Amino acid sequence: MESLYCPLCNGTSKSFYTHGQREFLQCSLCLSVFLHPKDYLSPAQEEAHYKHHNNNPEDLGYQNFVSPVTNAVHRDFSPEHHGLDFGSGTGSPIVKVLQDNNYHIEQYDLYFHNNPELLKKQYDYVTCTEVAEHFKEPFKEFELLKSLLLPNGKLHLMTDLFDEKRDFGSWYYKNDHTHVFMYHRNALEWIREKLEFKKLTIEKRLITLEL
Repeated sequence: MESLYCPLCNGTSKSFYTHGQREFLQCSLCLSVFLHPKDYLSPAQEEAHYKHHNNNPEDLGYQNFVSPVTNAVHRDFSPEHHGLDFGSGTGSPIVKVLQDNNYHIEQYDLYFHNNPELLKKQYDYVTCTEVAEHFKEPFKEFELLKSLLLPNGKLHLMTDLFDEKRDFGSWYYKNDHTHVFMYHRNALEWIREKLEFKKLTIEKRLITLEL
């Protein structure tokens, strides 16, 4: 099995796990696990997959799932601040909850709300919920996310982190064919340092990077 460079930090990698026909590798530097590019879905396959997600923003269970993000925004920002939900999918419970509380937040999604003009602006906060694990070029995407933030802005992420204690074989997160990059805590520290964020906070699935 061939070795590839990590798409986040460019560290060398080695084969880590094979699930059916899908091969996962682990970076020797940031310790993240990523899918071999040969196993990526096509854009059309990805879009079809996302359309089957339960993305009803009215769903109270879904709103509760994203509540770590909406609670963080409520804690740190007021309705006068401007935000962006990056990777909002077909419908965003974050946008629903925040707009119901008179917050000004836009939504961007490559497939379903593709308004490139929104990526030319800057925001007080950016939310990115269950999206970062879909990044095929995570370093490029995190550079973009940082560029969307105003000075002292915050990036609120939700994703399930990989660590050595996990039994990767039984971990549900790898089973989604659009989950291509699973971050180790070391990867988040690397992003903070490389992109010069002032602070990184990890609270279970909620990850906050502050400028």
